Amino acid sequence: MPKRNSSVVGREFGNGVRTAIEQSGLTQRMLAELLGWQEAKISDLVQGKGGVSEVDLVRLLSYCRVPAAEVERLIALFRESREKGWLLFPEDGVPDQVHSLINQERLASKITVWSMNLVPGHLQIAGYIRAASEKSAKIQPADIDALIRAKLDRQAILKPGREFVFHVHEQALRLPVGGPSVMLAQLNHIMVMSVRRYISFRIVPIAIGAHAGLSGSFLQLSYEKFEPVIYIESQNSCLFLEDKGSLATYAEVLKRLDDEALDAEQSRRLITTLLS
Repeated sequence: MPKRNSSVVGREFGNGVRTAIEQSGLTQRMLAELLGWQEAKISDLVQGKGGVSEVDLVRLLSYCRVPAAEVERLIALFRESREKGWLLFPEDGVPDQVHSLINQERLASKITVWSMNLVPGHLQIAGYIRAASEKSAKIQPADIDALIRAKLDRQAILKPGREFVFHVHEQALRLPVGGPSVMLAQLNHIMVMSVRRYISFRIVPIAIGAHAGLSGSFLQLSYEKFEPVIYIESQNSCLFLEDKGSLATYAEVLKRLDDEALDAEQSRRLITTLLS
């Protein structure tokens, strides 16, 4: 079955409309009757396919009694939904930024991570998250506890049914985030997680020098129903890339990292050396 042409922002928009309808207490059929639409039109809308005008959208949200702030957010997403890519500047801090990524990860069948400087977020323990957050220029102290909860909640997807591939540079494991006791616990956690059948953890060693991932860390989200997506996070924004050129470039980076990385057993032996 061919994969559907559905963008990240379109899916985010559809989820928002679906939530608005559910919270209104109306069914899609009831709402369609009120609007004088075919029910399929609302079905397309919640799947992020569009097919309505901005005026139609406002009418629907009015029937659902959606708060003004959420109406503005959904209209903004609607206007972006035909773009191939989504640059997101969260207004409410990093936890919301993580929330947008979580929504997409829940749909993915395979998540491939390249992490150059830090332990990947899926594998970070609370002490490591706190220590890294306290040194960040973009995170306010009042937001740290919420960020820790958001990142740990994100790790709930680490279970059978999805495939996870982690390519991590050795320097990320040697960087003493939080000091020796935190790193000891963090490396032990990686060892425990790395033996799970649905997780592949491979280290790109310092000894090889320059490598294919020098441009920075990123995630590749692969889906059964949709085309892949590349996710990149910066200091105060995140970017979802979906154009063919970007997808091809990042796929080549991952292919080369796969060639350059230690295998799973060699990676575990290196972690054992770091633990000693």
